[in-house]
Amino acid sequence: MKPQLLKVNREAIHSFKARQDKQPNINNRWHYHPEIELIHFHKGAGTQFVGDNIKRFGPGDMVLVGSNLPHYWKYDDDVDKLADDMPYSTVIHFFDNFWGSGFLELPENKSIKSTLEIARSGLQIIGKTQQDIANAMQAILVTEGPKRIIMLIEALMAIGDCTAKKTLSSLGFSQNFEEADKDRINLIYDYSFANFKNRISLEEIAGIANLSQNSFCRYFKSKTQKTYSQFITEIRIGHACKLLIEDKFNVKQICYESGFNNFSSFHTAFKTVTNKTPLNYQRNFLPKSTEIKSNIHRVI
Repeated sequence: MKPQLLKVNREAIHSFKARQDKQPNINNRWHYHPEIELIHFHKGAGTQFVGDNIKRFGPGDMVLVGSNLPHYWKYDDDVDKLADDMPYSTVIHFFDNFWGSGFLELPENKSIKSTLEIARSGLQIIGKTQQDIANAMQAILVTEGPKRIIMLIEALMAIGDCTAKKTLSSLGFSQNFEEADKDRINLIYDYSFANFKNRISLEEIAGIANLSQNSFCRYFKSKTQKTYSQFITEIRIGHACKLLIEDKFNVKQICYESGFNNFSSFHTAFKTVTNKTPLNYQRNFLPKSTEIKSNIHRVI
């Protein structure tokens, strides 16, 4: 499955691109680009795809995406209800050689070079270092001259020094950019998001991909390192995480709202994907004053 090549607009007066995205689904498709991407989410939440990794994202999250690594941020359907002038994310795009071909080979820049190499699998930045990086990103938006480059270097140094970061895509993930596959992944993604609450048969999704059922299974597994069943389960669990955070339904209702047919399979799948039970996951987000016990009684 081939992601789409995204051409990042160049700025004649700058050596790299920095902007605030105020349209949540401006790049609402599975795409890649040769530029490295550093993104910080301010508002809005949804499902994040980086390589073969699928997880929820929300305000405060920060990701460094390596060159040509396919990625996709699918905001929740209700995100457009937010104010039009509300910033959703700050995004920086840069080539790894924009500061000169020999820059990363300098011994002093070993940590930056290592960070960019690890970012080929995608890096989630976590913890206190986030604020330092966020400050540098905001400074880049309003800074001109050499200091703009210095602020990007400081952000990358902070990422390199951060101990609370984790890679996203698996080492086994590889993308075969065949022209014949140009739109197939986006068709599969769009259909899966539109129908994940219902049962999607193998015949159905294979038809969307214009493949036989056996060919689709081999094809999807070879391109994503997971079965379609695993893929759709992760989308459903991502939706369940959203509903648990919102705390509008009890856990059994969330099970069925997320496309599962029984509570036992939902509970097992949720723990497999998140390493937490649904209620333990919810406890991480609800205010301390919230009585979790009341939610437990609603489940029984």
